[in-house]
Amino acid sequence: MRAGDTTAGQARAPDLPPSERDPTEPGAGPTGLVRDRADLVEFYDDAYSQADPDRAALYARWRRLGAIGKADHVVELCAEAGLRPQSTLEIGCGDGALLCELEARGFGGYLAGVEITRAAVAIARARPQIDAVELYDGVKLEAGDGEYELGILSHVLEHVVDPAALLAEAARACKAVVMEVPLEANISARRGVKREHAEEVGHLQRLDRTGARAIVADAGLRVAGELEDALPRRVHTFFATTPYARAGGTAKWMARSTVHRLSPSLAKRLFTVHYACLCLPAA
Repeated sequence: MRAGDTTAGQARAPDLPPSERDPTEPGAGPTGLVRDRADLVEFYDDAYSQADPDRAALYARWRRLGAIGKADHVVELCAEAGLRPQSTLEIGCGDGALLCELEARGFGGYLAGVEITRAAVAIARARPQIDAVELYDGVKLEAGDGEYELGILSHVLEHVVDPAALLAEAARACKAVVMEVPLEANISARRGVKREHAEEVGHLQRLDRTGARAIVADAGLRVAGELEDALPRRVHTFFATTPYARAGGTAKWMARSTVHRLSPSLAKRLFTVHYACLCLPAA
């Protein structure tokens, strides 16, 4: 499972549905209201089964771009803690873009993934960079206790009813877990259109930093390292198709990155940033 603010009305691909046009706000991705787990599985199967080859290629590039930032976060958090895992399990691995990015960096050792959607599993299994990919039920992992040195939950927990339970299950199977979520408890994300978009892609949790840390504590874990990312310019301009749109995306990136650098607390009140942390056993 994957979730993904270019400048509203500017850095947008004109032929994309509304919720695909604003990739760093809640709701980036194909449209379709998600009500329960069955809907979520169907939704993501559709998302990974694009019949239009041009659109499929576009979103494959988008997922590869997102994987760069996510891999940066995983590697940075592990490096700060002195972790060099020899086995890695990504829960909700999507099409495997993040695992492939980690493999390209020589990071993670044995790379495995689990995913709730058959279409994504089929894509990920075809990637030679990944050692194993399995379908799972979104709740229980087949891995044994402590089987993996590192677990990854990147833009997954905001989609589940009980994120602490899933994080705890990941921590059962993995000795350390990196989790990443969008911090959507902000003024921008409270707009009606953004709330609708978040619902369309199954965002059940609208978190701030305190809420994200509470999930970690409720899972019986502690935060051993954390970071935030207002996202780089290449993300804000990805869907821009004109010089005007690219300029708008660049302006938004400059404004947001400046606010986040000077006043992170103000930035989180105004717009969505991504939060990642390394989770270790509390005891």
